[in-house]
Amino acid sequence: MTTSSRLHVAIVMDGNGRWAIDRGLPRVAGHRQGAQVVHDIVAAAPGLGVTALTIFAFSTENWKRPPDEVSYILHLFVTMVKKWLPELISRHVRVRVIGDRAALPGDVRGSVETIEERTASCDGLHLNVALNYGGRAEILHAARTFAAACVAGTAVPEDLTEDRFGSFLWLAGEESPDIVVRTGAESRVSNFLLWEMAYAELFFLDVLWPDFTPATLGMIVHKFNSRNRRFGGS
Repeated sequence: MTTSSRLHVAIVMDGNGRWAIDRGLPRVAGHRQGAQVVHDIVAAAPGLGVTALTIFAFSTENWKRPPDEVSYILHLFVTMVKKWLPELISRHVRVRVIGDRAALPGDVRGSVETIEERTASCDGLHLNVALNYGGRAEILHAARTFAAACVAGTAVPEDLTEDRFGSFLWLAGEESPDIVVRTGAESRVSNFLLWEMAYAELFFLDVLWPDFTPATLGMIVHKFNSRNRRFGGS
């Protein structure tokens, strides 16, 4: 049985568009409902023993979607920051955004900086928001950062260890996820935390993200706690 003083849950939040279409609604209605579910899960997570939560909000591949939908998803983040920042601070939630920020609209980057600065001293749940994030892009970023150090003469290839490589990742400083959840009835990881999820327990759910509830998360944590994690030892 698994017991730990820390529990990191990472979630691929899939199914917003299908949830809306099934109800005869525009796809953006699914994203709006999905954002509300994020709020509810963040509020419930500490009570379920979750100490870190990483959510996949927007991937490097999502730019292929229609421009109006892309703009809505990205600016929904701005709306969430303005609406929920006081509550996040009162709940002691520390927020960090991981991913490549260069391509984000200016107001979105501004919201990222605001939420990180305002919650930096919070000592409760760690909420990591993957925004314009891709697992392969993260690994390439880390490799290029170390290669640049080698070119500059501050490192040599023999210095590279798993721990040092991990220090160059966007999620550096956070423990690797114990649980990776994907909603939406798809059984794939979709370029999410490829380095970090090496020993995570995977849960693929038929539930669409807007139908995900704190009870669903509680069920996952309960199942996780009943598993015997051997990490290849036996």
